[in-house]
Amino acid sequence: MDWQERAARVRLLLMDVDGVLTDGRLYFVPGPDGETVETKAFDSQDGIALRWLTWKGIELGLISGRDSPATVARAEQIGFTYIYQGHIEKIPILEEILARSGLDPSRVGFIGDDLTDAVIMRRVGFAVATANARPEVKRIAHVVTEAPGGRGAVREAAEMILRAQGAWEEILKKYEVD
Repeated sequence: MDWQERAARVRLLLMDVDGVLTDGRLYFVPGPDGETVETKAFDSQDGIALRWLTWKGIELGLISGRDSPATVARAEQIGFTYIYQGHIEKIPILEEILARSGLDPSRVGFIGDDLTDAVIMRRVGFAVATANARPEVKRIAHVVTEAPGGRGAVREAAEMILRAQGAWEEILKKYEVD
């Protein structure tokens, strides 16, 4: 089965955060109380593309090894259904999400960049590696994006899914683009 056929089946798109939704850099700045606060940068074009997926009935989820209030705020803003943080061991989380969603793994996509993501990528129907992914991760992906994480990789993967499901032309029409 080629990647387009795999993308056409996706009903749930899961992803890692650092190196996928962000460029992987973490910023530590002093908060108003003098305590250190972590912040991250998210790509706005990734965000709108994820919203388009939700409009088409595709649920979103993230599984991250780090805990970050910035990640929660962004995920809630976009409309993620599943938000799991602080989990380096991701298989139990995937199993929980599959149980909650009732979906077969073949209907799930995952975007990853590092070794902790590989175990999930081997278990889902549509595995996407970002351009900045580790070489070992790229080798097991069904497709590798041209853009790196935090710089359009998620947008690229979302567009692949929308195109494969025949929804891209509708998006273009909505914005009067031909």
